Amino acid sequence: MDQNALVQFLPLVLIFVVFYFLLIRPQQQKQKTHRAMLDALRRGDRVVTGGGLLGTVSRVVNDQEVEVDLAPNVRVKVLRGTISQVLSKPDPAAARDAAKDRDAAKEAKEPKEKEPARREADKV
Repeated sequence: MDQNALVQFLPLVLIFVVFYFLLIRPQQQKQKTHRAMLDALRRGDRVVTGGGLLGTVSRVVNDQEVEVDLAPNVRVKVLRGTISQVLSKPDPAAARDAAKDRDAAKEAKEPKEKEPARREADKV
């Protein structure tokens, strides 16, 4: 009788094993990678929110919130959990080079201060 009960119980065990490997385990892996992505959020990351809004992370407020730039002068706080995807991460070296280029352009546009008249008199 024990062997007969085992044979009847075996299909249920096999169904559970199949469900585990086809449904449960892949979902756990997906949740793990999503959690790692949210933990790695940094300033400058391009993200998609759960509502489909595209923006750039401007500031990480705390463990639950980030501030996202949606458009010029439009910043919103969103919960980390509502960020569904990170589109791109900024390259730190490229950002540094862009900042240097921006500073150099700003210096070129600013008019240089005129030297005081007495300095020119001293030079003559």
